Amino acid sequence: MEPTASKEPGPVRERRACLTEAYTCLRRGSCPSQRAHDVASAIFVGVCGGVSSGDRESCPPENHSDPTVELSCISMSLLEKISSALMSGSLPPAATLYHAEVLTGLQDMDLMLQLILHFQSNDQIISHLAAKSVSTCVFYQLHTSSTVCPVWQQKCVQAFYSSTPGPALNNCLWSITDVFKRLLQGGHQENIAKLLAAFDSSLMAICSTFLPEERSEVLLCLDDASRGGTTLCLVLELLELLTASRVICGADVCLQSQRITYTHYSALLAIIGGSLHYFVKKRALLLLKRAVLQKSGEDWALGEGLYVGPKDKHLLADMSTLAKSMLTAVATDWLQRVQVESSSFFGGTRHVGGKGGRADGVMLRALGLLLLKSLELCIQTPSGAGVNSAFEVCGYLQSVWGFLRQGSLLRTEVTHCCCWLSLLFGEQDDDMMEAAKALFSIFLHHRLCSGLDDGSMLKAACVFGCNPHCHFLLLLQSISFDHSILLDFLISTETCFLEYFVRYLKYLRADWQGFTAACGKASLFDGHLSLQQSPTALCGGDVLKVTNGGQDPYRSNACFQHTGAISSAGMISMAAGFHLVEYGSSDESDTEEMEVSQGAPVSEKSRCSALDMKLQTLSDLTGIEPNTAPHRTAEGPRVPVFPSEQTSCPNMAPVSGHVTCDTLARVVLCMSQLREVVRRLHTKKLFPYNPSSLLRLLEHF
Repeated sequence: MEPTASKEPGPVRERRACLTEAYTCLRRGSCPSQRAHDVASAIFVGVCGGVSSGDRESCPPENHSDPTVELSCISMSLLEKISSALMSGSLPPAATLYHAEVLTGLQDMDLMLQLILHFQSNDQIISHLAAKSVSTCVFYQLHTSSTVCPVWQQKCVQAFYSSTPGPALNNCLWSITDVFKRLLQGGHQENIAKLLAAFDSSLMAICSTFLPEERSEVLLCLDDASRGGTTLCLVLELLELLTASRVICGADVCLQSQRITYTHYSALLAIIGGSLHYFVKKRALLLLKRAVLQKSGEDWALGEGLYVGPKDKHLLADMSTLAKSMLTAVATDWLQRVQVESSSFFGGTRHVGGKGGRADGVMLRALGLLLLKSLELCIQTPSGAGVNSAFEVCGYLQSVWGFLRQGSLLRTEVTHCCCWLSLLFGEQDDDMMEAAKALFSIFLHHRLCSGLDDGSMLKAACVFGCNPHCHFLLLLQSISFDHSILLDFLISTETCFLEYFVRYLKYLRADWQGFTAACGKASLFDGHLSLQQSPTALCGGDVLKVTNGGQDPYRSNACFQHTGAISSAGMISMAAGFHLVEYGSSDESDTEEMEVSQGAPVSEKSRCSALDMKLQTLSDLTGIEPNTAPHRTAEGPRVPVFPSEQTSCPNMAPVSGHVTCDTLARVVLCMSQLREVVRRLHTKKLFPYNPSSLLRLLEHF
């Protein structure tokens, strides 16, 4: 750089030296030798491209770099660094005052207008640095004065109302999305409300342009959107943040722009089933999936700022409408128009896996979970108005499994539908638990509507892939019956395993015969997982197995492992004794009964850590009180006694003349080990909530 810099004109060299010193001092936490006004002037001139034509002509021809572009990049990068450093509070007091004075001087120079002019630049580096600097300055102004920058607001509102695809609109979308992310991460609810109020009508305008509600307009819009995939992706990302703000702000703020994901669902479904770029369709599908799970923006809103207030009055109705629209789309063969690529890629120029590659697991999991959760939401509507009969439930499930089978989306032949849970969701723990919970609710609804006896009900459940006993056994087999992984699931706040586990254990007490029958069908031969059909098992003519074109299915599929091996989640949990959550101590209080209730309201909570907040949410759902004292039982630890394989299993209904007890014994051993380690941690006040009722449920094993 020195030879090049020495050939630059004097003014350019002086500004570069001033900016370089300011950046070096900022990193050191000290004050530059120049006055704050001089540094502000150098930044302003650099952002404006302040190199005269004479200076540009005096640059030697061998110097191929444009001094205007370089100074602009340096100036905008320094501006972003100064704003970020002031908001983080990492500078010493003297340096803080100095750099705050620099920003004040830049505001007096009307720097924001000059930055926004770069939004239209054809140089992608310049335009992106301008958007990044603008979003940082806007957030700094919101943070310090709780006001929205009027120049930036006017530019974005004009761009949103015109909705003309191009660099200016893309940078306006990117900047407002970045500001929303920062506010959500910090939990600045008051500033979120101000930003939403300032842009509510203009956001509705741009979303109505790219995601119209009328079906005839959707088809015309898709033709235009095919030429602006980047803009549409930015709109979808902004929509996810708007949906997340609705959950985080709760009943305090509920504007029309926060409901767009739910009110413009027809356009989103058309995008997923349309002919747009694959990465755009995947983005729209993930948006709907997170909206149904109420997990929008979860990746960005982690930390102490996460806050969940009471739900707004429209949320349940919007969720129900979205779920019903999904089922209606399934009934009208929408699934047949959904494209799933053979391999996942992120907007690249070529496919990675080739024609024979594995199907896109992210797309399949999102689609499967979206449909299962939609079905669960519909059956939970008052009086079951969403789905009126067991026949409808079975029809929707058949559509889901049929879609997964068609076109060799997964290179695995599944002859028992219950295996889809592990096969499809086994690589993603949170999705698998959500799917298992949804299928359990669907099973209970189907049992209530069908009027079948227990034996016939379980047989039908296996046919339609919603037998909870099969799902639980497949889960245990996928983790090689390792109780330590279940312990991590119980303590982790990343999945809904606790709610699913408690509900299943309560059901298991009433249907132990069905569970032992399922265990009788599951055997481990030669160290391989093989669910086989016994002569009088409850699955009728179905054969509980998974085949894969003659290959060993357990080597080729990550969902099924050899005995002694574990799934990806298990590897992470067991490596070097690693656990998902540290075991913190708990304070003493009275023990409470644990009850699971569907749709229990989430109580209003003040700002707290993500772990404490999610544990409190689980407490509201299950009745478990967090941070309570251990509950000692009079009886000591129980050592399970298992029968040999040649003897019959105790408490097991006769399924056939001679049924192996290997699977049942391993389940009982796993649950007994889990019970003892939970009791031991609870006794030492190392368990994050009171598991007394959970322990009583585990005593059944």
